[in-house]
Order: sequence, then C-alpha cells, then structure tokens
Amino acid sequence: MSLKKLNFALNKLENHLENQSASNPKISKSNVAWHIDHSLKVINNVSISLQTSDSSTYKNNFSFLGKVFFTIGFFPRGRARAPKHVVPPETILEEDLLTQIKKAKSNIESIEGLDKNAYFKHPFFGNINTPRIYRFLFMHTNHHVKIINDIMAK
Repeated sequence: MSLKKLNFALNKLENHLENQSASNPKISKSNVAWHIDHSLKVINNVSISLQTSDSSTYKNNFSFLGKVFFTIGFFPRGRARAPKHVVPPETILEEDLLTQIKKAKSNIESIEGLDKNAYFKHPFFGNINTPRIYRFLFMHTNHHVKIINDIMAK
C-alpha cells in the first residue's frame, strides 16, 4: 500500500465536503461530515502517535483479527465503535474539516521518513508499525468513503 493510494482516498473525502450535511439513516446514524471528520481525526492521531512513538519499544503483536482484515482488505460495517479521541464533535464546521485535511496531507507525507518500527497501538489489531500504516489508513479511510458514497446514493 502506498502514499499515493492514501492520498487518493483522502482526496475522495475532500471531494465530499460539499455533501457534508447529507444523511441517510438507513445507511448510517451519522451524516457525511461525521464520517469525514472521524476519518481525518484517525489519520492525524495515528500520524502523531507514529511520530511520538519509541521505535525501540515496538513489539510485533499484530493480532489474528488484524491479519484477517488486512488480507481481505476491508473492515465490516457496524462492528466497532470509535475511541473517544477520534469521535467528532456534535457540531462539525467546514472550516475545521479544511484545517484537518491540510494537516492530514502534511502528516501522511511525514510517515515516509519515520523509522520502520514507529508504531501506534490499535485497540483490536495491536501494534501497527510504519510498513503497515498506509494499508491501515487507506482501508479505514476507504471504509468511510464507501459509507459516504452509500449515503449519497440515496
């Protein structure tokens, strides 16, 4: 998985800014803005975790569940709940989304220069290090892009 694919998914999110107020309760309890904001918070928080991690403490404890989802290439819907620090606020402003997009683009560019054992701790998958991070962020972002597309299909 590459930076190019992750940037492509990030651009898809950005293209949906004009649809941020759209919703479809049959698809998701949350509107498009929620999915955009959440995806950006994940990219930015994961990037910061990678940048501040101590690569000498990395342990490869990548879970069986992580290996399954990374092999099939997607996350099933409605199975997991977002950790509090990546849950969007009740009111999501377009200005905040634009700021987060700019930050996300910068953050994902910085990943390339990190140690291969820079990592973040995922609640279900265990430690995800730099070689796996583009795939994780792409799969997560694409998961939410697909939900947004389904919301927009009405």
